[in-house]
Amino acid sequence: MQQGSTLVREFLRGVDTATYLKSPLLRSAVERQLQNIGEALSQLSRADPPLAARVPEYRQLIAFRNVLVHGYAALNHDEVWRAVSESLPGLQTAVDALLAELGPPSEP
Repeated sequence: MQQGSTLVREFLRGVDTATYLKSPLLRSAVERQLQNIGEALSQLSRADPPLAARVPEYRQLIAFRNVLVHGYAALNHDEVWRAVSESLPGLQTAVDALLAELGPPSEP
C-alpha cells in the first residue's frame, strides 16, 4: 500500500486533471497501483480485520479495486482522479502511521 500510494503520487506530481484524463499511459499506471493497493487491503482485511479497519475507507478502496479489475467498461476516469485526489493522502498517512507503529517485519 505504501509503495503503491508513493508511486501514484510520483506519477501525478505536477499533473492536472486534464492531463491525467488525456493520457491513457498515465491512467493505466495509476489504475494498476490502485489495484495493487486494493488487493493489499483485501488481503489485510482477511488476515487482520481490526488492523485493516484502521485504514480510512478501506472497504471503499477494496470495492474500488474490484471495479478497476472487473468492471472496466463502467470505469469513470473522473472518479479515479477524485479517488486519488481525495482518498490517497489519507491512506498514505494511515499506512505510514501503522508501519511506524508496527515496526519492520520480523525475520522468518
